[in-house]
Amino acid sequence: MKILGLDLGSKTLGIASSDTLQMVASKMETLRFSSNDFESAINQLNGLIDWDIYESIVLGLPKNMDGSLGQQAQDTIRFKDMLEESSGKPVILWDERLTSRMANAMMISADLSRKKRKTKVDYIAATIILQSYLDSRRR
Repeated sequence: MKILGLDLGSKTLGIASSDTLQMVASKMETLRFSSNDFESAINQLNGLIDWDIYESIVLGLPKNMDGSLGQQAQDTIRFKDMLEESSGKPVILWDERLTSRMANAMMISADLSRKKRKTKVDYIAATIILQSYLDSRRR
C-alpha cells in the first residue's frame, strides 16, 4: 500500500504519494481553496484520491523554530481531525520546519521563475515531507 503526503497552507494543499514499496515520494498536485476552508480542501481531496490504496497519511506540522505550536499548527491539527474522520485513515503529523524553504531553494537552483516556483512549492514541499518520513522509517 501507498502513503499519502500533504502540505497544508491557508489556501493550498500540496499532495505527494509514495510508491507501493514506500521508498520514494513523488509529487502529485496542489489543490486550491478559499482561505481556511478546510472542508472544501477535504472534499476536493476525496474526489481525487482512491483511499483504498493508501494505508496512512503524513501531514506536515508547521512548528515554530523553537518547537512551539502557533496558529497555523493549530489549524493543521484541526485539519488532521477532519481528514481522519473523512478518509478513515490514520494521519501522522510530521515536523515540516524549513520544507518550503528547501523546496524554493531546489527550484531556484533549477532556475525556475518566481511565477513557476509559486505554483509548485506546495506539492514539492509535500514530497519533501513524505520523503523525510519514509527515510526515517528505514533508519
